[in-house]
Amino acid sequence: MRNVLVVDDEPDIRELLEITLSRMDLESHAAANVRDAKSLLESEQFDLCLTDMKLPDGTGIELVEYIQEQFPHIPVAVITAYGSMEAAIKALKAGAFDFVSKPIDLNMLRGLVDSALKVASTPIENSTDSEIKTSQKLLGDSEAMLSLRKKIEKLSRSQAPVYLRGESGVGKELVATQIHQQGPRSSASFVPVNCGAIPTELMESEFFGHLKGSFTGAVSDKEGLFQAANGGTLFLDEIAELPIHMQVKLLRAIQEKAIKPIGGQKEIPVDIRLLSATHKDLSAEVEAGNFRQDLYYRINVIELNIPPLRERITDLPILAKFMLNRVSASNNEIYDLSDDAIEKLKTYPFPGNIRELENILERSATLCEGNLITATDLDLPDVKIPQSAEQPEAEESSISLSVDQLEDYLIQKERKAIVAALEQTRWNKTAAAKLLGITFRQLRYRLQKLELE
Repeated sequence: MRNVLVVDDEPDIRELLEITLSRMDLESHAAANVRDAKSLLESEQFDLCLTDMKLPDGTGIELVEYIQEQFPHIPVAVITAYGSMEAAIKALKAGAFDFVSKPIDLNMLRGLVDSALKVASTPIENSTDSEIKTSQKLLGDSEAMLSLRKKIEKLSRSQAPVYLRGESGVGKELVATQIHQQGPRSSASFVPVNCGAIPTELMESEFFGHLKGSFTGAVSDKEGLFQAANGGTLFLDEIAELPIHMQVKLLRAIQEKAIKPIGGQKEIPVDIRLLSATHKDLSAEVEAGNFRQDLYYRINVIELNIPPLRERITDLPILAKFMLNRVSASNNEIYDLSDDAIEKLKTYPFPGNIRELENILERSATLCEGNLITATDLDLPDVKIPQSAEQPEAEESSISLSVDQLEDYLIQKERKAIVAALEQTRWNKTAAAKLLGITFRQLRYRLQKLELE
């Protein structure tokens, strides 16, 4: 039988928790203070600890830190006073698995206990096992990637909100997916949302849903993104793009762990793991008044920086091979990179990161003569090396602009080459493909992608 340690100085709370756990077929031991809790931890085997924040001889955070150091396999959930989000955030930063507020919602508590016990039953893997597990998607063996994998493994065992920081194109959604897949919510939904792609007037309905007849055009009930992610993970990409009025509503939903659909009278409890990301400097956005400080502190409980490609350039050959294999499968051709092409790529700063590398290889494979891509085929533009993601807001914006200009430059150059070949051959596609040194299938694929059909 699974064993839970309950730590609270109020007898009524201890009894309520023990009865609830008993009905879940769980055994429990209770302690009224930090000293007794430590004594029980030394003498008994536990799968979970539920502790109050305020104790006669210390705090719940002290107990969290002690268990993190001495018994890292035991997840700890902290019980906080109603509305005490600051205390909850401190506990999560200290390593708590999750928190529950008083008065305790028993349904929410049961869900928390179930999730925590899933974590407790999953062994802490060593780095080698983790590398094998994630290598299919998080490719590379550089120091930066090894460190990132270890952090992902640790963060996946918590329910604390994580803020993913990194430049455009580094793969923030991929990292978020890995955190979800390695955690106790992996069997539930992972719901990614690009906050900048939702029209302002539709945001509240998209996030929280609406009831039939709540506004013109609401012909049926609609489930929002929070409900779609219930029991799983909600990933808010480009969260800095949210307007202020939605930031207020999002903050309440996160704090209360409940949402109110448009037209609804009651709040609906939701249980989600929140991950968020942006390529902007959120602290600078807060100072500029574009992002609420209270929401910033709520989503930025743990910050995870994702390295740009130029800081893990030793991974480039592995990444390039993986991407070329995908292009080969798509075009029914086998492509490879020459040694001089690999060396050329290693000297390029990649302001567009992984996304840009993929674009360059796909374009080069289409336009190269034969199946071996040379340094000349890459046709890399001259760009300045961007600074790190820690730079001021103005510099961040200029980098984002340079990436957009670069992508447009590459597309336009490819378009011109294909149109020139078609005009020279009087739009004979077979002859144009031969002139470009590509197959007819490759030319047709490029025509469709560039909308030149």
